[in-house]
Amino acid sequence: MFKGSITALITPFSNGKVDEKAFQDLVSWQIAEGTHALVPCGTTGESPTLSHAEHHRVVELCIEAAKGKVPVIAGAGSNSTDEAIDLSRHAKKAGAAAVLVVAPYYNKPTQEGLFRHYEAIATSVDIPIIVYNIPGRSVVDISIETFQRLAALPNIVGVKDATGDLARPLRARVALGSTFCQLSGEDATAIPFNAQGGVGCISVTSNIAPKLCAQMQNAWAAGDLKTCAALNEKLMPLHDALFCETSPAPVKYAASLLGKASPDVRLPLVPASDNARKRVEVAMKAAGLI
Repeated sequence: MFKGSITALITPFSNGKVDEKAFQDLVSWQIAEGTHALVPCGTTGESPTLSHAEHHRVVELCIEAAKGKVPVIAGAGSNSTDEAIDLSRHAKKAGAAAVLVVAPYYNKPTQEGLFRHYEAIATSVDIPIIVYNIPGRSVVDISIETFQRLAALPNIVGVKDATGDLARPLRARVALGSTFCQLSGEDATAIPFNAQGGVGCISVTSNIAPKLCAQMQNAWAAGDLKTCAALNEKLMPLHDALFCETSPAPVKYAASLLGKASPDVRLPLVPASDNARKRVEVAMKAAGLI
């Protein structure tokens, strides 16, 4: 259902508010550069510090700017099940193709609690759901056994896997079959993830290198391993630089160098340090972006 290079969009700010024009221009540029799908209001989009009104507006702006050319997978996660349902209902009403729902953070639910959280969303909103498994931020890890239960629900269609465990997608493919959509949530291992059963990556790097990221995924899909390997190698220093400090501060600075957005982030995040900025600049020059 979803595949290739999928951008986890930053949310540009200006004077403390969402910069709507910059955001929609970013969406249009992403599509022109070959990005296969878009994710507004994920962690990269600073969803934890967007108000509900801003969250709704950013999803609507993305869908409006995309004009149906690529799927929009709206971030709709929360550690409150009722809130996740409300966000998913809004995404459905706004015209999103699917929602991305992160595992409930901080609460530390059991596997049964995780199942019931997603079951409640799936039975409340008729929209495809991609489960976002990121133990490093949510503290809980959704087991493959729980995914087997979730996959039995008709509208739970896939996973964004940010575990960093490259054995995981193959084990999941064996347990869940090839129709369950597995997307990497980690740029640095996107291609190895594909080799183990994945079909694409929800990417931070594609905010600033959308053409290169899309070309890499296209080369993989076409079986052009030589081109894919060359692009993978070219992008690796950029992946490292964009995560040298807490995301999305480095990628927002990178976007500012391209004239796509301001480098502003919201507290408790702070702008990229001088050292991080230097690393980003060096990596962007090496990749031919500036």
